Amino acid sequence: MGCQCNNQKEEHNTEISKDNENMDDNNEQKDEIFGLSNQDGLDPENLIEVNENENENDNQLSHKNEDKNAKYADYPKKMLELINKIRANPSSYADIVLNGINNIIINQDFDETKPKIIYKNKVKVALSKGEQAFHEAAEILKEMQPLPPLEFKDEICVPVPETEEELNDHSYLKKQINIIQENNNIDLFFKDLVKLPEVSTLLMIVDDNEKNPGKKRNALLNEEFKYIGISNKFIGKKFIAYFTFSK
Repeated sequence: MGCQCNNQKEEHNTEISKDNENMDDNNEQKDEIFGLSNQDGLDPENLIEVNENENENDNQLSHKNEDKNAKYADYPKKMLELINKIRANPSSYADIVLNGINNIIINQDFDETKPKIIYKNKVKVALSKGEQAFHEAAEILKEMQPLPPLEFKDEICVPVPETEEELNDHSYLKKQINIIQENNNIDLFFKDLVKLPEVSTLLMIVDDNEKNPGKKRNALLNEEFKYIGISNKFIGKKFIAYFTFSK
């Protein structure tokens, strides 16, 4: 009798082990679908904010930015692919969001009241609710039905400024949007500062900020939006991307 119980226990443990393996395989498949499975192989430059030499002259910085802009020329394409994969299967992306909780590290800079999400040591974004926001976003995704894909539309892409002066000039952005609005409708606009598409998309879906929580997630998952415009550029030492949506 004892031997039979031990055999049953071993069989039970084997089944649990197989179930765990299947779960791991499913998570890996979901990670791959949403572009998160190869993070260990990513170029560190994508993930770590490099401290540029403060004495670097404008010509050197300009040449570096030309190289970076060429390297990130496919950023809009990658973002659109990820966004449409999430729209096609929102409930599946909920697991990716929950896995993102593992990257939250508390109190990583002078403001000890805000948690941080950190990828590969130094890429960090201030969070408001932290882990709670990830759970809330996951619950929303689990209840969502598939959405039609967004279509890229060049006509609604807002041109990113060429200089830091233009970037800091609010009238520049307003003027560019007004020009586009003369012939095309823009229903929503926002900017992003994260250059890694997989991380940027995850943070948009969680959308944990103090000023307009949920704005970016609602845009990405809005059933009424049919078109998206994405433009990006390195300006000085900063990466910036503009997102526009229309019906």
